[in-house]
Amino acid sequence: MKSVKSILVLLVMVAFSFTAKADYDQVITYNQLPAVAQTMLKTYFADRVPLVVTMDWDDYTVRYESGEKVEFDKQGNWKDIDCRSSHVPSELIPEQIKAAVRSTFPAAIILKLDRNRRGYEVKLNNGMEIEFNRSFQVIDMDD
Repeated sequence: MKSVKSILVLLVMVAFSFTAKADYDQVITYNQLPAVAQTMLKTYFADRVPLVVTMDWDDYTVRYESGEKVEFDKQGNWKDIDCRSSHVPSELIPEQIKAAVRSTFPAAIILKLDRNRRGYEVKLNNGMEIEFNRSFQVIDMDD
């Protein structure tokens, strides 16, 4: 019975160590970001002051004093742009997404743009969330 408890305790400890490792964010300097990420930020977020830059096992995150957050993959390609206090720079939004949002919600502003392997997710200032597939077809819409 003692060995079963020992094994169980060991398994729990191993599980907690993996969980702790998965949430590990290391603070880094802006200059440690991949060059592609730095170029994108200098182009579209030059007027904002970075608050903190972090890195974990699969991405980089830059948080700004104004509340914006941009996430990048390990190569420096943006994955998520969250501009809750302003708007996602228009040049970063694919034309098909801009057209779809304009036609359905002409007065809406895109606050968040998430790019993943399935497509894109957009959050608007009116509370709507729209999901697009890789062909830019709307596949889901929630409020």
